[in-house]
Amino acid sequence: MFKKILIANRSEIAVRIVRACHEMNIEAVAVYSDADRNALYVRMADEAYYLGQPQPSESYLNMDKIINIAKACHADAVHPGYGFLAENTEFARRVKDAGIAFIGPSPESVNAMGDKISARRLAKKAGVTIVPGTIDPVPDVQHAKKTAKDIGYPVMLKAVNGGGGKGMRLIEQAADMESAFERASSEALSAFGDGSLYIEKLIRNPRHIEFQLLGDKYGNVIHLNERECSIQRKHQKLIEESPSPVMTPEKRAKVGAMAVSAAKAAGYYNAGTIEFIMDEKGELYFMEMNTRLQVEHPVTELVTGIDIVKEQIRIADGQRLMYKQSDIALMGSAMECRIVAEDPLNGFAPTPGRIAYLREPQGDGVRVDSGVYEGFEIPGWYDSLIAKLQTHGKDRQEAIERMLRALSEYRIVGVSTAIPLYKWILKHERFVKGDINTGFLEQEMDGFSKEASPLWIMAAIASGISSMNQNHSTEQRTQQADSSKWKTAGRMNSLR
Repeated sequence: MFKKILIANRSEIAVRIVRACHEMNIEAVAVYSDADRNALYVRMADEAYYLGQPQPSESYLNMDKIINIAKACHADAVHPGYGFLAENTEFARRVKDAGIAFIGPSPESVNAMGDKISARRLAKKAGVTIVPGTIDPVPDVQHAKKTAKDIGYPVMLKAVNGGGGKGMRLIEQAADMESAFERASSEALSAFGDGSLYIEKLIRNPRHIEFQLLGDKYGNVIHLNERECSIQRKHQKLIEESPSPVMTPEKRAKVGAMAVSAAKAAGYYNAGTIEFIMDEKGELYFMEMNTRLQVEHPVTELVTGIDIVKEQIRIADGQRLMYKQSDIALMGSAMECRIVAEDPLNGFAPTPGRIAYLREPQGDGVRVDSGVYEGFEIPGWYDSLIAKLQTHGKDRQEAIERMLRALSEYRIVGVSTAIPLYKWILKHERFVKGDINTGFLEQEMDGFSKEASPLWIMAAIASGISSMNQNHSTEQRTQQADSSKWKTAGRMNSLR
């Protein structure tokens, strides 16, 4: 088993990996930018090394620095977490070329499934139903018009190497194709270095359902059931749950088997997720594969009892899967709310700043994966995720009830968060019934805005007053906590 793992990431996912390492008696190594010098994951790690300036290009995307630190501190393996370099094939290859294990899939699998066109080809070959559309990039706008006419409007233009909604356009009619094609291609080129596009038939009001996979290096692949991720904003997930309220055991077995087939066709190992969209008739279509650990993986851990991060480490170490498909149970229901430093009433604008007061919820069926503490300054350089709040219950109703209780206990003073929005969603009649789709927020947001605005203003005023009262005592406590142990441990030393 590995003795030391370097975590090439930050915030709550780095904390999550540190904890898994410590439970497995493995030393955890953190890397940090100037903005994260006092971050929780840095304090928890056994060793921590300075990367550089806050800009990701100078820190968490700097392959040379990360690999040099991994070699200098004699790390056996590198865990990329998610985001940053997690799905970068060059980084995975360079880590392996340095004689260090990469905790993730092979670069070949990442290439095969990370490229949307290649993934669609593989899925189709493996017998998985794909969304009607092209399996090759569309060379120009004339071909795009012909393809769209053949499959029928409306259609979606998507970047071959895209993600997060970039390089994506909805086209309702032929007259809009030319301008949309140019804008999507230009945006894709700017964001991903590749302006190639493909076309898919638009599935109206889809649900987003994904299957968690684990595979070892010996050809064994299993799925850990599904997660429903339909509550989104501009293709960014906000609430996830497992199981999906519309999935039957028969459909779960059928679609899970398709997901496993697609992964095997790519020679895939380690953790990964096959994402599907479900139309209004209940038919599921392959969308893409995420070749990494997902943000929402704790939801699956709660309903299966399997520690996915530990399994990632074991698989990277060359061990066989500990489970067969027949071992995978579905225990109750779980859901997750992403606690983000954003203002839902101001276009979800990020709200970085100092956390003046923090109280995290506890109690039966509650789990918090957090990367912050009271007095921590949330930097504006990175993702706005503060923590992930999960609840588990004997059924969906109990999971919702526990989530509402946990959200009511959560206190974060100093920054705005989406907690009030989540409370509103979880009480919404459509959500309670499981009548959701990826357009839910767009369809219902006006109701939240009208209902929440007066209370939101009062809460903001109260938060500001409380923040002022808390600042002095918080600074004192933070200074006391930082002074002796931090410097004595020598963590300010760096490998430059």
